[in-house]
Amino acid sequence: MAALTWVRGWRGRGGIGQMDLYTRGTLYFLLWSAAAAQVMFSLTEPVRHSGAPAALIVACCLLAVAQGVCGQTLLARGLHTYLGGCAVPRRLVAVGVTLLVTDLVAVVTLTVTAGMNTVPMASVLLTAPAVPFTMAHVLVVRPGSSVLVHLAAVTALCTAVAALGGDTGLVTSCLVTQICLAGWFAVTVRVSAWSLNVMWKLQQAKDVQARLAVAEERLRFGRDLHDVMGRNLAVIALKSELAVGLARRGRPEAVEQMAEVQRLAQESQREVREVVRGYREADLGVELDGARGVLEAAGIECEVSGSADGLSADVQSALGWVVREAATNVLRHGDARRCGIRVSRSATDARLTVDNDGSADASADGDAGSGLAGLRERLSALGGTMTAGPAGGGRFLLTAEVPLAAVRKRPDDGEGPGTLQDKGALA
Repeated sequence: MAALTWVRGWRGRGGIGQMDLYTRGTLYFLLWSAAAAQVMFSLTEPVRHSGAPAALIVACCLLAVAQGVCGQTLLARGLHTYLGGCAVPRRLVAVGVTLLVTDLVAVVTLTVTAGMNTVPMASVLLTAPAVPFTMAHVLVVRPGSSVLVHLAAVTALCTAVAALGGDTGLVTSCLVTQICLAGWFAVTVRVSAWSLNVMWKLQQAKDVQARLAVAEERLRFGRDLHDVMGRNLAVIALKSELAVGLARRGRPEAVEQMAEVQRLAQESQREVREVVRGYREADLGVELDGARGVLEAAGIECEVSGSADGLSADVQSALGWVVREAATNVLRHGDARRCGIRVSRSATDARLTVDNDGSADASADGDAGSGLAGLRERLSALGGTMTAGPAGGGRFLLTAEVPLAAVRKRPDDGEGPGTLQDKGALA
């Protein structure tokens, strides 16, 4: 159950969220590998039987764990700072420096006490304490400054090892190892953080672009309504005012003016319906191309088969909305890598199937709910049906069928609520 929850949480993160978690996890693994190496080499049999105090061995192990905890915290805060967050608290950096110095002193003391020629791979034990703090330090300061600080620490460490009786081989090994680590961390950790920064900025740019597209569509809709209604409402206001004046003087032309107002109101009602209908109807061919473009842009391989040729406008509109909602659900509710969209027809029905290999945690009646429920209502008005659910093998299948002869009922353009075509209204 825990594994299933973890898998669902991983898939629910999305591509960039997964990359972020993978990058952080890799860096944390490297950090804790150094801490584990210090513990492992401190507990080797030659060290335990060398006469070194048990308290010193335990202290080295505990300091390695403390360095790991502090280093991971520093690294997490350093990544947060690099990605645009607040600065790392100086107190936390001071704690990291204190632990680093204390750990280095303890490890050098243990190595000298146990005998530098006795400790297996003494250079690894001597360089491991610097890893946790160094990985975070390269994100807190500039790369050049981090390298200089690291080289200063290397010089001090190698000088101490040489002064305490370390041979040339051990000093050289420590020097080469520390220099390689300094360069590797300065490049690897910074590049990893830079990659995350670029990806999150791209995601933010996509979000802004989507919001701008919605705002632009709203402006276009408002502009279209203004173009349709502006002139007619102005004329209606003028003719209504004229009719009032004529009626007060008892002139028969008032009836003609009100009839003209009625005609303009009906014309405006019809034009508004046409504008709204143009926004609400979906062309199946356009929606198929749009779904393929959106899914492929999200890294999902999309295969579209069949065409909308020969289908009535009502059938195309209904199935077009299904394509739009299905593509949205593939992006939002799953972790698909492949998606197939197929349009087919029989002698009596048109069928649309959308099959993807992503998980669908939101069932057809659940989180995806209102969208799919609305599609069912739209299809049922045409005598159509829709089913959606798991199809086995980690696949999710949505199927919609609409009769080829389906025609959506529309209110008559000439009459409707609010018109004055009651046969006795003007009698």
